[in-house]
Amino acid sequence: MNILQIASLLIVLAATFGTINYMVFRLPSAIGILVVALLASLGVLALEFVYPASNVEETITSVVKGIEFSDALLEGMLGLLLFAGALHVKIADLRAEWPAVLLMATMGVGLSTAIAGFGFSWITGMPLLIALVFGALISPTDPVAVLGVLRDAKLDKRLETKIAGESLFNDGVGYVVYLVLIGLAFPMAGGGHGESHVVAEAGHLAAEGAQHNASPIADAAILFAQEALGGMALGLALGWLAWRVMRRIDDYSLEVLITLALAFGGYELAIWLHVSAPIMAVCAGLIIGEVSYRDAMTEQTRRYVDAFWKLIDEILNAVLFLLIGVELFAVTFETSFILSAIAALVLALVARFAAVAIPVLLLRPFHKMPDNVIPVMTWGGLKGGISIALALSLPDSEWKPMILTTTYVIVLFSIIVQGLTVAPFAKRLNKMST
Repeated sequence: MNILQIASLLIVLAATFGTINYMVFRLPSAIGILVVALLASLGVLALEFVYPASNVEETITSVVKGIEFSDALLEGMLGLLLFAGALHVKIADLRAEWPAVLLMATMGVGLSTAIAGFGFSWITGMPLLIALVFGALISPTDPVAVLGVLRDAKLDKRLETKIAGESLFNDGVGYVVYLVLIGLAFPMAGGGHGESHVVAEAGHLAAEGAQHNASPIADAAILFAQEALGGMALGLALGWLAWRVMRRIDDYSLEVLITLALAFGGYELAIWLHVSAPIMAVCAGLIIGEVSYRDAMTEQTRRYVDAFWKLIDEILNAVLFLLIGVELFAVTFETSFILSAIAALVLALVARFAAVAIPVLLLRPFHKMPDNVIPVMTWGGLKGGISIALALSLPDSEWKPMILTTTYVIVLFSIIVQGLTVAPFAKRLNKMST
């Protein structure tokens, strides 16, 4: 199938499954599409079990693997989704919560990676460096899933800003940590033909690290700073440039086009420059959402830009959650994998608790925090498509099937169980505290 046929199929399925959810299940849109896609996938597997000669599963599996979920998300959809999410997080609100956001997105990701990695190595016997790669890919919360839940949760404004800001930035930080660790765990990655962007980027980082004479830890720190700070600088610079251009224009269609060019072109430029593309998208979105909304757009333009990016966000959300549901066909379900996944699910929740609680407890004497910040942010730290995409992009090894299965189980639990219960959970805690 060519790219146009794949895109057409995904949009038709997303619309069909969304309609089924709206008429039958009435779940939140993206989660409902995932549930319907998952049920449809299980139905196909059941049909194959009853009629093994039908070859339906084999056909669908080949189509699903041909979609290249990892590249579709990490090189196409992610920049648009992060840019759309950052547009609606105000810098003024984020500035008031920056100590918590910064610590959770840096120290929190590091703690979570270490806890999940060491724990998973102990559970499975996996080499520690490879287990730490798993810890890195499962640590970031998915801003797509988190921001979708926030729309309906009606949380305290300060708590909402913490969750939104952390989910946007820890995604970029976690991605950089993943790249550094995968370069250490798979030092030969990045040299083959037809490789994914992630493997190529990890290989580039490993090659750069090999040129230094410092220790591997020092190399990792230098490369981390290069990716993270470089992505931030590029995003702020491109956002400022777009703002300066838009100040001279009063044409809503052209200004919408400029924001789209910024999200698409800036993301690809960041990849080419070997700096963090997710962090670039977040920083550029913050600049446009704050400065350009205030100084460079008329009221009519703001309405059109808001409506355009809300539609982009909703449509890509629907397609992404559909893809998560059908990725069932790319996962190997062995009994030992499932048992490891269940243990890792508990481990991931413990790691998330540490990633939230330790920064909050460190800051609490100096920075006022909402009473329920730890339980709400722990349970609201949803994993999503980014974790699956990173697991799929791992170089082939004996451990990859286990990591992919474990990641898939954690993501499904996170989106379906945590995603459907975090809003009522937060509301109940608010009632108990008042």
